Amino acid sequence: MDSPWFEGRDPGAIPLAEFDMASPALYPHQLHWPFFERLRAEDPVHYCEKSAVGPYWSVTKYKDILEVDSNHKAFTSVAATSLEQQNLIGVDENSVQAGGFIVTDPPLHDEQRKIFSPALAPGNLATFEALIRERARQTLTALPIGEEFDWVERVSIELTSMMLATMFGYPIEERSQLKYWSDVVAGTPGDGIVESWEQRDQELKNFAARFVALREERRHQEPQTDLISILVHSPLGSQMSDVEFVSNAILLLVGGNDTTRNTMSGGLLALHNDPEQWAKLKANPALVATMVPETIRYQTPVMYQGRIATQDYGLGGKTIRKGDKVAMWYISGNRDTDAIADPDRFIIDRPNPRQHLSFGFGVHRCLGNRLAEMQLRVLWEEIMARNWARIEVTKPVKYAYSSMFRAINKMTVRIHA
Repeated sequence: MDSPWFEGRDPGAIPLAEFDMASPALYPHQLHWPFFERLRAEDPVHYCEKSAVGPYWSVTKYKDILEVDSNHKAFTSVAATSLEQQNLIGVDENSVQAGGFIVTDPPLHDEQRKIFSPALAPGNLATFEALIRERARQTLTALPIGEEFDWVERVSIELTSMMLATMFGYPIEERSQLKYWSDVVAGTPGDGIVESWEQRDQELKNFAARFVALREERRHQEPQTDLISILVHSPLGSQMSDVEFVSNAILLLVGGNDTTRNTMSGGLLALHNDPEQWAKLKANPALVATMVPETIRYQTPVMYQGRIATQDYGLGGKTIRKGDKVAMWYISGNRDTDAIADPDRFIIDRPNPRQHLSFGFGVHRCLGNRLAEMQLRVLWEEIMARNWARIEVTKPVKYAYSSMFRAINKMTVRIHA
């Protein structure tokens, strides 16, 4: 295997033409920051001619990302949200991009999004808050004090997988299977989850078969509050083909798992790295309200989303040609000093903390953003209620081998009472 293009080289000396930000090898050790800094300063709309995913444009400035993300007519999402071309699932003899309504454009996008909107509206989410809080309390109570343990496994995965099971009406005792399928969708061969595209495809076919069977069960039951039931008992949702249904289920699975799970871990890591912010939060737990969106900005759990140009388009002094692939690097836009003051610092009482790109922008803004924020808020409210002295990260954190998801796979901590 060839060495990564950046290995052993000074980020300030590598020619810009060689920059390939889609290379997943950049991210397990968080080596990407100086490269994005250079791109924002020197080439904010950057063309990568040669990469494992083919040629593509990197958009790295906040204002340019907003322009692309809000113009779905010039930049389509259809089969485009990932730079990878292997992001397909098989159902029967058909295949579909694993993305659901996020890989469609209006009007189909709007029609399918409306099916799920009521389930994730603030009024309906309020009914889940007591359940989320009780689970958070139980999870935190079970943690060992003064001993090392993996926060990702014991807290982040546990809480998000239980919420996923609730939202899907999936057996709670089988919730680890949902987490596994989410990891399969988000991963790439060789990342420790699957070893080949063929194995990944087979696992996604297993997911498809299970969820199609669940849909048939719900079809013959009285309407419930879970997403599958809402889907099959809605006029539009009941007309979805198997491939459309499974694709949307995958979207909701990944959206409900990876983003919240990794932000739960990323927030704790940020507080560990900045004891001043931990002290500030301890002194005023009400700051959880602004800390949550700041954590989502600072972590940026989905690092980029892709688009394909439907026409020639001028951006940042460059011409993006019709048919070109474009990556909007939210992870870079969230650190743009022209848009956000002191962006490399984690500031829990930051003014306007929702001024970030982590949920996307325009018609594709994350549908589950309120649910994610509620889960994070409840968790940190319950942590503050315990009055622990601190939560120490005791070993180097392990990040995922991925250019799309800023996922924390393991984080060893110790609670000091």
